[in-house]
Order: sequence, then structure tokens, then C-alpha cells
Amino acid sequence: MVTGEFKKKQIAILGSTGSIGTQALQVIEEHPERYEVYALTANNNVNELIAQACKFQPEAVVIADENKYNILKDALEDLPIKVYAGTEAICQIVESQPIDMVLTAMVGYAGLKPTMNAIRAHKAIALANKETLVVAGELINELASQYHAPILP
Repeated sequence: MVTGEFKKKQIAILGSTGSIGTQALQVIEEHPERYEVYALTANNNVNELIAQACKFQPEAVVIADENKYNILKDALEDLPIKVYAGTEAICQIVESQPIDMVLTAMVGYAGLKPTMNAIRAHKAIALANKETLVVAGELINELASQYHAPILP
């Protein structure tokens, strides 16, 4: 019998305020012994992102819409959460060392570059964005093979 402490999986959810993202957060909430939210990102639903950040206390949150950065920053100023804005910040956050898995639930083409960055950082990818495969499936599969990053449907 193996003893020892189970390491929680650190999860980044890209598109946390959408349908798939909120469902993923429900699963994480039901299994706090297995999963921990490391980062949350949203396109422009700043109020939902604030609520999620307060509830799950991730290390970082990113709002793609840079015009909403100050709203997010002000709302979370009393919490130890790093706040970023812009699509480039999303691409960078997925490379964070502690992250074990990146759930890509961003709508449309927006998920492609962050997914590629996560693969290059050797992260497991839970791919919930079919457009990424439609637009660049061959490239994604080649990168995943090259960087030994599992793609989970």
C-alpha cells in the first residue's frame, strides 16, 4: 500500500465564466481534495469573474478586455490574487510552473494561441474549444506530440 499525501492538480480555466468553465468549477468545488484553481480567465464578464475569484481564491485572474482591468483590480484589491488583463496575459499565465492542466473553454479562435503556449509549456490540455482543432488541428497535434503534452477531449 502506498502512503503519502496526494498532490492536488493545479488547474487553469480559460473561459471560466462560460457554460463549460462554470461546470468545471462545479466539479472542482465537489472535489477540493483533488483539484485547486490556479488561474481563471474571462473575455469580458468581469462581474462573474470577480465572484469566481472571491469564491475559489486562485493565484491569478485575467480579463481579456483591458477596459475592465480597473474594475477587476479594485474589486479584488483586498485579496492575495494577481490581476492581469489582455490576451497576451492569458497566453503567459498558462505557462505558469504550478499549473498541471489547462482547460481551454474560450470561444472561437481566441483559444488557439493560449492552447499552443500551454502545450509548449508541457501542460495537459483539457480541450473544450473545438474551433482550435478545426482551425489548427494538425498543428496542435504535432505540438502535443513534440512537447509530450496530453490532449484530453
